[in-house]
Amino acid sequence: MHDIRALRESPDLFEKAWAAKGRSGAAQEALRLDQLARTARTAAEAAQARRNDLSRRIGQAKAAKDEAQAALLLAEVENLRSEAADDSKRESDAEQALKELLAGLPNLPAPDVPDGDDESDNVEVRRWGEPFAVQAARSHADLGESLGLMDFEAAARMSGARFVVLKGRLARLERALGQFMLDIQTLENGYTEVSPPLLVRDAAVYGTGQLPKFSEDLFRTTDDLWLIPTAEVSLTNLVREQILSAQSLPLRLTALTPCFRSEAGASGRDTRGMIRQHQFYKVELVSITEPDQSDLEHERMVACAEAVLKRLELPFRTMLLCRGDMGFSARRTYDLEVWLPSEGRYREISSCSNCGDFQARRMEARAKSPGEKGARYVHTLNGSGLAVGRTLVALLENYQDEGGRVAIPQALQPYMGGLTHIDRAA
Repeated sequence: MHDIRALRESPDLFEKAWAAKGRSGAAQEALRLDQLARTARTAAEAAQARRNDLSRRIGQAKAAKDEAQAALLLAEVENLRSEAADDSKRESDAEQALKELLAGLPNLPAPDVPDGDDESDNVEVRRWGEPFAVQAARSHADLGESLGLMDFEAAARMSGARFVVLKGRLARLERALGQFMLDIQTLENGYTEVSPPLLVRDAAVYGTGQLPKFSEDLFRTTDDLWLIPTAEVSLTNLVREQILSAQSLPLRLTALTPCFRSEAGASGRDTRGMIRQHQFYKVELVSITEPDQSDLEHERMVACAEAVLKRLELPFRTMLLCRGDMGFSARRTYDLEVWLPSEGRYREISSCSNCGDFQARRMEARAKSPGEKGARYVHTLNGSGLAVGRTLVALLENYQDEGGRVAIPQALQPYMGGLTHIDRAA
């Protein structure tokens, strides 16, 4: 949600940001609705003040036994009551329209976010590791099927497209990756592990920005609960409608959960393999901070996600997203992209965003220090640390050999019972 006072003070700033997202004229429309509400409120207050004055005069007229004057004044009071009701309705209607408009408008980018329309305008910040020299690299889907451990057909028979069945050592590798990531984030990086709900109410997905604009990307149950698209929703909403102690910040939370996405806008993209699925596992990172600490926390979060890739010795690059490629709730976003030999390019494996106070305003999440009179909105951050399925994809492709075996990175071997390779299932 947006601060209407900030919009009044700097409408051009909002207009530029929203126009870049295809919402030209939204700032002017928001200001128009705001003015309608304020004008109606002023009129209603004036009518109420007039009614109060008339009520006093009615009392005076009755005390003077001037019933005719009292009757005239009483009729005027009734007219004012009707006018005030009309003004209050106009105010309520304008405020509701303004709320609905602002709820569908994206966050404003930070000043240092580069201009641009799409991913081609993103800026590479750094690169780590050299791409693996894999001869005649096979895709993860071909590898998994040749190993007899990845079954898309069985998944399709029971669930349809964009699902997979993992078996044997690949299923164990998926489990190992999730545990490995959780251990790094909790034991080394100071995140608190949480086991959150996977089903949430409207208010929760509204709070993190998926509703109302992106309902088509979510799965909904018959009793009007939503399957989480990421644990960001559950973890961030832990502080909804709370006034936190400033001394307790930053809060650093993590969870390994299934995630569910309809992929409504992905028709025809990544239809084969595990890159884009309806159900997948992810280790989520969420931080709740004081406003003046969120930029530093953002850099820290990115480093925590990068640490997983470095430990697995997977080559990657870190990208600063341009204005046109950022998500709805983000103020600034870094993407981590891992090298996939079969495609000869980097693909996103993590997205880490600073949302500023955008989500906090939607959730009414604030903080205050002892002795302070007022509370301030916190800043929220979220990131993948990492997407487990895409990490599995990267391991298969980068650690394959010509014979179709897949080596297990040394850091993962303790989580795999000492296994060093994945071979074809017996």
